[in-house]
Amino acid sequence: MVSLPHPLPGAVGLSHLSAYAWEAADGVCGGSPHLHLVCTEAYVVTGGRGAVQTLSPDGYRDVPLEAGSVAWFTPGTVHRMVQGGDLRITVLMQNSGLPEAGDAVFTFPPDVLADPERYAAAARLPAKSGPETEAAARKRRDLAVEGYLPLRDALRAGDNGPYLEFQEAAARLVRDKVPTWRELWQAGALATAERTGAQLDALEAGSPDYLAASDSYDTAPSRRGGYGMCGRRDEYELPGTTLPYHGE
Repeated sequence: MVSLPHPLPGAVGLSHLSAYAWEAADGVCGGSPHLHLVCTEAYVVTGGRGAVQTLSPDGYRDVPLEAGSVAWFTPGTVHRMVQGGDLRITVLMQNSGLPEAGDAVFTFPPDVLADPERYAAAARLPAKSGPETEAAARKRRDLAVEGYLPLRDALRAGDNGPYLEFQEAAARLVRDKVPTWRELWQAGALATAERTGAQLDALEAGSPDYLAASDSYDTAPSRRGGYGMCGRRDEYELPGTTLPYHGE
């Protein structure tokens, strides 16, 4: 069983992002469109301006972002961060540990999604940061945009078929990862919720002994400027674990 001894509130993930300024094939600067299978994600905008483009069964949205804005999207929603000028975001991610374990699928073209090995090769970045990593991240972004634009065009035309087919392909890609995800969820978000239940039981019984174990914690980024799905990313690790707190 994975151990998450001192999770952030609600066992959420945390990262800081600076949106990519690379121009894509449609003339838009920004990140790699993708969805999450079981995690809701939130953007808290801390500076600059831009947008997040989303695809859902209701269609296409272009949500403006500026300092103070908050936007969030549930599992299955394709999202693409768009740079408008020094866009900086703090990301809050449900179920910390799951995104790091593969709970995200890029909108690569259907032929790539149909081949797990080809998908994995296209999604992977070099282990060491450098010019080759930036080139690989940009290539990955461009491939995701290549698959994203037809999905968006179809939704705009009132056809959600390609979007639903992408969701099904994404689910097939991650199916074998579910046992690992379940273990992470049980040790993280579920354990945190159950701990609250136990604390409520103790308070109701007049036995708040658990308060004697209270403490405070702090941390700093364990990695700065990594290449994430949407932009350059500062990551965090929990004390005593090797699971970084980041969503994108």
